[in-house]
Amino acid sequence: MRRILAGLVLTWTAVATSAGASPDRWVEARSTHFIVMTNASDRSARHLASEFERMHAVFHALLPTEGDDADPPIVVLALKDRKDMQALEPAAYLGKSQIDLAGFFLRGPEKNYILVRLDAQQEHAFANVYHEYTHYMLRKADGWLPLWLNEGLAQFYENTDIDDKNAWLGQADAEALHCLRVNDLLPIAALLAIDTKSPYYHDEQKGSVFYAESWALTHYLIVLDRTTGSHHVHDYAQAVAQGEDAVKAAQQAFGDLNKLQEALSAYVQRRNFLYFMMPAELTTKDAAFDVQVVSTTAADAVRADVLLYTGRTIEAKMLLDTVLRDDPKNALAHESMGLLRYGAGDIAGAKSWFGEAVGLDEGNYLAHYYEAAATLHGGGRGEDAAIESNLRRSIELNPEFAPGYDTLAMFYAMRNRRLDEAHTLDLRAVELEPSRLNFRIDCAYVLTEQRQFAEAIGVLQTALRLARTPQEVEAVQTPLAGLEKYQTALAGSLDRSHGEDAVGR
Repeated sequence: MRRILAGLVLTWTAVATSAGASPDRWVEARSTHFIVMTNASDRSARHLASEFERMHAVFHALLPTEGDDADPPIVVLALKDRKDMQALEPAAYLGKSQIDLAGFFLRGPEKNYILVRLDAQQEHAFANVYHEYTHYMLRKADGWLPLWLNEGLAQFYENTDIDDKNAWLGQADAEALHCLRVNDLLPIAALLAIDTKSPYYHDEQKGSVFYAESWALTHYLIVLDRTTGSHHVHDYAQAVAQGEDAVKAAQQAFGDLNKLQEALSAYVQRRNFLYFMMPAELTTKDAAFDVQVVSTTAADAVRADVLLYTGRTIEAKMLLDTVLRDDPKNALAHESMGLLRYGAGDIAGAKSWFGEAVGLDEGNYLAHYYEAAATLHGGGRGEDAAIESNLRRSIELNPEFAPGYDTLAMFYAMRNRRLDEAHTLDLRAVELEPSRLNFRIDCAYVLTEQRQFAEAIGVLQTALRLARTPQEVEAVQTPLAGLEKYQTALAGSLDRSHGEDAVGR
């Protein structure tokens, strides 16, 4: 079974920092878009819930495309100190000379977590969180938003400060300015055309200039729009969203690109940069935080799930064993054990754990999805009704969960039935998560099963433009080359057939 749960990469890694069962008192504050769990005080939980809701309100109002309020709340783990953060963060950040994380946005294929450290003292401590949350809010624009603007907006918003009433946005990026002052700027036309396959995206030194200049151009244009009442960024985004070439759209929205280049060159040499204040008010609904004590086992189940998503599977297993010993009916722990067994190649074991998770929490859309995916991966020919029922229940519980639509589409395609519905399901998955290439590849697979070869090739050609890594390029090029070869052979066969008919007549 291809790509079911493929987004979750479980790496068997042991690290020195222990993530053993926590003796701390844990509380959680629930708001509209976040669940803040912390081993600090009730006051800290309320403060963080308020800050993150204000972040959501500000970003939701300002970004050209927004996240969907129907998404499940993101879980925020607010940890007391560096030691607690190191017990959960990816192993790559640990050790000498590694990054001292104050905040981390963990985006997974099926869920998201945010980790923050409450004792962090550095300026813009949550810059990583704000940066990645911007990308999260822009995720439905990934199919059309040019790379420079996507990264430029994320860097523009990462230096945000939020207090009880206001948000301060667009503070200057000293590191980016230094980079641009000691290196030549890229020509604007070249910057606008850079995509994920460009060396400027992958090469470290070239990439530094690309990111820095993307920030500077975005900052310049936003300041220009704010101070003059113009709407250059909006006009540009609207043009590229409608399919206009990135450079042509810029010429229409920004005017003469040579003059823009001169203005940007002068801009990065300035000593002072404007930034903005805007109210960060919360609605009564968003400000109503329900704070309650969380059991140690419940908190440890969440911590173990985070360890899975950061690749620290040995520690996750140890913590899960403790949770299940003390709380055998913890549904999240069963779900996480299923993921652990799935990553180890034990499909039957994974299916069993997922099934138990469904039994313990029938309203868990992920447990339904995982049980169906594991059953389908294991063959499951005699369990088609259960697979279909679980996937439909998963979608019913969370209509914004794209993998549910895609997996149900692939189930129908593999069984060669309900192909029209399968195509509709995959279109919905692509609509929800346009940056997920496997959804587009699966959509092409369904079209191929329908013998709509030209349409399948078109889907793959679009996917190829979105591929970011050599592995993604290969994943798209392989089926694309096969389809193009087959279509050419088919066309030749039809031409010969028509020729023979003409001779016969």
